[in-house]
Amino acid sequence: MVTVRQSCPRGRARVWRPRAARGRSSACRLASPPGPRAVGPRPGRDRPGRSPGTGPPRRAVSGQSRAGVRGAEHGGGRNVDAGSTDGGGTGGTGTAGTGTGWAGVGRTGAGAAGAGATGAGTGTGEGTGIHRLFEAHARRAPAAVALRFGDQRLTYGELDARANRLARHLLAAGLAPGGLAAVSMGRGPDILVALLAVLKAGGAYLPLEPAGPDPLLRRILAEAAPAVVVTHESHRVRLADATAGAVVCLDSAAGAIAARSAEPLPATAAAGLACVVFTSGSTGDPKGAMIEHRSLLAACRAWQQVYELSPDDRILQSATLEFDVFTGDWVRALCSGATLVMARRNFTLDRTAGIAELVELAVAEGVTVLELNLHNARRLYAHLRSAAGSPGLPGVRLLTVGADKWYLDEQSALQELLGPEVRLLNVYGTAETCVDSAWFDARGLDPDGPDAGGLDASGPADDDGADTGVDDADGNRTAPRRRSLIGVAFPGTRLYVLGPDGRPLPPGHGPVPGEIAIGGSGVGPGYLGRPGATAQRFRSADFDPDGRIHLTGDLGRLRADGLLEFVGRADGFPGGPARAAAAAEAEAVLGAHPGVAQCVVAEVETAPGRRSLVAYVVVTGEGADSWTLTTHLRERLPLAQLPEAVVLLPSLPRTRAGKPDRRALPLPAPDGHAAGHTLPGPRSAKGGRPGGKAGGRPGTGEPPSPGAQWLAGSCLAVALGLLTSLATFVLFPGSTDVVGIPSPWAGLLRLLHICECLSFGAGVVVLLAGRPAVRRLGRSPALTTAAHLSLVWLLAAWWPQDNLYRTSRATDWPRQVALVYTFNVTLMLAALVLVRFVTWRARPARDGKG
Repeated sequence: MVTVRQSCPRGRARVWRPRAARGRSSACRLASPPGPRAVGPRPGRDRPGRSPGTGPPRRAVSGQSRAGVRGAEHGGGRNVDAGSTDGGGTGGTGTAGTGTGWAGVGRTGAGAAGAGATGAGTGTGEGTGIHRLFEAHARRAPAAVALRFGDQRLTYGELDARANRLARHLLAAGLAPGGLAAVSMGRGPDILVALLAVLKAGGAYLPLEPAGPDPLLRRILAEAAPAVVVTHESHRVRLADATAGAVVCLDSAAGAIAARSAEPLPATAAAGLACVVFTSGSTGDPKGAMIEHRSLLAACRAWQQVYELSPDDRILQSATLEFDVFTGDWVRALCSGATLVMARRNFTLDRTAGIAELVELAVAEGVTVLELNLHNARRLYAHLRSAAGSPGLPGVRLLTVGADKWYLDEQSALQELLGPEVRLLNVYGTAETCVDSAWFDARGLDPDGPDAGGLDASGPADDDGADTGVDDADGNRTAPRRRSLIGVAFPGTRLYVLGPDGRPLPPGHGPVPGEIAIGGSGVGPGYLGRPGATAQRFRSADFDPDGRIHLTGDLGRLRADGLLEFVGRADGFPGGPARAAAAAEAEAVLGAHPGVAQCVVAEVETAPGRRSLVAYVVVTGEGADSWTLTTHLRERLPLAQLPEAVVLLPSLPRTRAGKPDRRALPLPAPDGHAAGHTLPGPRSAKGGRPGGKAGGRPGTGEPPSPGAQWLAGSCLAVALGLLTSLATFVLFPGSTDVVGIPSPWAGLLRLLHICECLSFGAGVVVLLAGRPAVRRLGRSPALTTAAHLSLVWLLAAWWPQDNLYRTSRATDWPRQVALVYTFNVTLMLAALVLVRFVTWRARPARDGKG
């Protein structure tokens, strides 16, 4: 049995010096290494109600070097739950491992704490609600700004008072302790008031985006059956028609709410359910994942430890209300005494919201922490790369990216643009296990390890043709850095990779991935009103200390160094993990092509009863078409892993969460309905709807085979060579005269003349028809053009050169020198261009095309 806990990668992880520390004032504190005391307040960062120089410490952490106690050892053994105690915090279920575990740098002496660990001075035990952490900060620093929304400011004291009034109003409207209240309204301070009010009243909230599709809202409201719906008057009619619960409109009921008491509410019974978040439904129907207070409390402690949160932070909130990330954002901010900066625009759903607006907002508001989904992270990279000389994200110390598969080369490239002062994390988690479960910081990679090699994933990488991008240390067929590392578990979380028998696989278990399972304090009770789905995804496990795990439906590999690699989703691949791994490998190879902007490989039903892998690609620039990408795949993948078709799309369909919507991907055109170039095995096509005219498969529209193309080109070159030979007698009379030259030398000179004519004919053929073949090799447009013309010159120059030499006098030195520089020197330059063309490799970290 092997679990992945907080661990450091073996090798040369760099240690980053802690920043100047200040005294702790967080209600959810965790132990940390001591640092030098700050001499005075940070300019512009101290807040009303807080003494200068008395905030929690701000530290920069590199990689996994402060991850805590290592939980996965090569020799197996029992492991320690990651965590730490603070001021006498209690809890912890793990026992000391029998392997060679070691404490992370900066955490030496920190005790192991399980899900029951408590924060110092706030009583964050099992029966305490997550909102109590917010209330503690409201009592401690009521004048501190809790929320910034455009020109609006709301202090902790004001937010607490408004939430208390609304909580009393909701109780009067029929929200009983333990009841469910739907919250659906546009962006603004009222959202936070409503969420806190529901929790204060003893209920659980169900966040709903009012701009969502009407059928989706109706289905969720019918399934959840909330007792109360909190909204605005502009959404009342639409929501009231879909629910039997009471509807409370904050704007129209503002007078009645304001008349309620703002005093704290009496303590309710032991806190249980905190919220219900419906999943995005990227691979199935959305399901209501239930999240309990105890899970949010444990997540708060984990975020504080890993993210180093403090009241000095300003955390940007740009996600959609209905997703679990929104809940994570407000918990991270308001339960740490920080300021939540809410964006006016929804950068997840609003496709017109430019990424430049988000950057400007982060700079203007002094944001220090933000989280982006993968789609927006890629947009951010493109924006920063195109804005030459821009300062990037000044003031931001932590950027986390999640919600989809993020490749290591992309993470490294964005880290290079942001600079070392920004800590960039790849985070992984599910709503069922309370938002975040694993994290990875690429700055802690061993510079001599297998992940720190070249970023090129386009094939042979040395002069001998050795494919250095095939096998890694664990025997996985993956190009260098075209993999997604999600690292190690958050404190209080346990990660497993399960084999076909449902048991944990050991580190370095080989190329076939297993299903990622999650245990620990974040595991929720299941899905609302769906016992069947709950039983399928939440299982008993005798190898987990709590005896219960969540099966994520995701595939991963546990590497020999203890880091977890994310492979992809298992759902949607009836062929099993091996089939899903083949699709993930094809995605990695396609994504490494410099002409590919985005790609997805899915298993679709291409014919009744027949399922095949199909690649969907969004190309950018020159050098990427169906033929090119098909050849690219065939050169790098085994035949059994090749997609059946390559479908070009203008853009990938996306879910409301910003993930690729695999269910909305078009099918390739049916057999015998080809359009454009197609190649056998894999087939290549242009995208089309099922039964549509676009697309193509092998059939009557197949192009000639490569052998037939070579034969046609050779015949044309011979024909042009004969014409060139005839032109010689007209343009260069006497140049072929061999009278007086003895045999066999005269015959050899005649053969040389024939070869020069044929070479000139071949050069003309390459000039007219050779550019597509050169372009398919995936080089830059300028280098492709230079190589194409150089190849033409190397073939065609010999005929005019030799004939001009033969018709020149040996003592005509000006003409001789002119010929040397016109032909010999340019031929040398052409050869150098071709050398550069052959040895060129894409550099995704620099040019972003990886």
